[in-house]
Amino acid sequence: MIRRRPTRRAPGRTRTPVTLAVPALLAVAFLLLPLVGILARTSWGEVGTHLTSPATVEALELSLLVSFWALALSLVLGVPLAWLLARVDFPGKAFVRSLVLLPMVLPPTVGGVALLLAFGRRGLLGPWMEDTFGITLPFHTSGAVVAATFVAMPFLVISLEGALGGLRPRYEETAASLGASPVRVFATVTLPMVAPGLVAGAALTWARALGEFGATITFAGNLPGTTQTLPLQVYLLLQSSPEAATSVSLLLLFIAMAVLIALRGRWTGTPRPAPGSGKPAVPPKDDENPPGEAADTLPPTARELCSLHADVTGFTHLTLDAEPGTTIAVVGPNGAGKTTLLRALLGLTPRAHAALRLGAVDVTALPPHRRGVAWVPQDGALFPHLSALGNTAYGLRAQGVGRAEARRTAQLWLDRLGVGGLAHRKPAQVSGGQAQRVALARALATRPRLLLLDEPLAALDQTTRVRVRHTLRGHLEGFGGVCLMVTHDPVEAVSLADRVLVLDEGRVVQDAPPAEVARHPRSPWVARMLGRNAWPGTATADGLALTGGGTLIVADPLPPGTRALATVAPEAVSVHRDRPGGSPRNVWPGTVREITSSGGRLRVLITSERAPDLVAEITPGAAAELGLAEGVPVWTSVKATEVTVVTL
Repeated sequence: MIRRRPTRRAPGRTRTPVTLAVPALLAVAFLLLPLVGILARTSWGEVGTHLTSPATVEALELSLLVSFWALALSLVLGVPLAWLLARVDFPGKAFVRSLVLLPMVLPPTVGGVALLLAFGRRGLLGPWMEDTFGITLPFHTSGAVVAATFVAMPFLVISLEGALGGLRPRYEETAASLGASPVRVFATVTLPMVAPGLVAGAALTWARALGEFGATITFAGNLPGTTQTLPLQVYLLLQSSPEAATSVSLLLLFIAMAVLIALRGRWTGTPRPAPGSGKPAVPPKDDENPPGEAADTLPPTARELCSLHADVTGFTHLTLDAEPGTTIAVVGPNGAGKTTLLRALLGLTPRAHAALRLGAVDVTALPPHRRGVAWVPQDGALFPHLSALGNTAYGLRAQGVGRAEARRTAQLWLDRLGVGGLAHRKPAQVSGGQAQRVALARALATRPRLLLLDEPLAALDQTTRVRVRHTLRGHLEGFGGVCLMVTHDPVEAVSLADRVLVLDEGRVVQDAPPAEVARHPRSPWVARMLGRNAWPGTATADGLALTGGGTLIVADPLPPGTRALATVAPEAVSVHRDRPGGSPRNVWPGTVREITSSGGRLRVLITSERAPDLVAEITPGAAAELGLAEGVPVWTSVKATEVTVVTL
């Protein structure tokens, strides 16, 4: 007996339920049969004669004229409207969006009646337009254009609004920080980046205007050579020559299908293969970076030596002063107000307001593009439609520098940061570290008074981070303005910054040199970031009553009632299997919850009902000797002299 091997389905594919497949096939048939009907009933031998008849040619020319004018009018009016709906919050926004959608759900003949009552000779504006400008829209070609625009423009607005909604504002904000005015940002960044959505909306708008019938015949009439477009001619031919009507319908069907096929992947969201081989471009690694030629003359790093004074109010509330050449690391937990501070200095957030003075210039009332404040977001926000050279020259061009000079200066900056050989590559063709250096070159090339870096190295791997950190340090040393850098990395804060600004819930917890912050952190978050145990509490006669429960004995008690923070280095915590004797005054029982490796040592997380969680650092040999493992009961001890206490 021969056994059949079971059929295997391709991985990731599931069997389609019959209850869904049958209705879906019926839907396809329902949509397909009318098209098949046109193809089946077309007199193919007479198609050429029907389509070249004088009346059809005249109607086609008029249809093209009307549809292209409708497209132009839709672009002039619809593009700003789409931007307004996508980017601005205003009262009545939902109502305006409903108005945009209304022509798509309104019967075209009703739309024609509405246009007649608005722009007709007895309409709301018709008499005034005729008396003032001598313009009469009904029964005129301009009326057909208005009718086609009314029903077709929503396709452009909806498509472009969706594209704008998917475009992160960070690109536009970064362009503004480089000195580009709002109009320049819209023309050089926004529109190029939403070009697929704009092209899709424009094509659909044109196709819909080409096929408009109901609003046109109601508002503009059906006058041969004046308002009789192809759809209207089809309506008339059905009564006198059905074969000719079928041929003209076939022409309109062909045009509509051609538009939809051309838009595949833009309107429907189907991925389009990249030009070329079809394989995605693989960004090179940092060690594959082609070296640029060394610059003989390096551009200045700042317009002038600029100090900083800022009074920030709102969610983030602080006063900040810094001398020229100062680099300040801004640290704190998530939600502390770090990014809000940067955006307030840029003038880009309603959550906080900054009264800002850079050098002798008060820039508080100036818009972002005129402040001289350059911003490097965490991901760099390189404009994907520009090369590395074009990105770096962007701010210079926005400041009015000539194209040749801007590109020369941009190349110098790229060379200076070691990515000069990537000048003609797009952002998708460079690695993360290279992109960050290009973003930094773009910001420094504008010679800003204030440089803002939002976690510039966070997205890099460890090897790349070391290389870029070294490069960044060299250029910050020669920067004549003030630099604020948000970071979560203590190594970056210590190695790059002159001061560390610690924020928590929008307020300053500590503002001191890195060494002071490392020795005496005043924030539990910073202390833990530095790898220390940190416990807030209230001072007592003997030590500290910890907020999380328990009492900590310290060598130098503070005045009772003082709010304080105690820190203990992990290596100062001793771990025992039995209760220790001797001199330690802080002894707690606990349980091992986690053991992790840190270089050549082990970090042991221990929880206790008598004290907050703490971390001890021991050698692997000590851990083996003690038989440590998750869940093992232990005792911990800390000498009072090993506890550092600072007031809060």
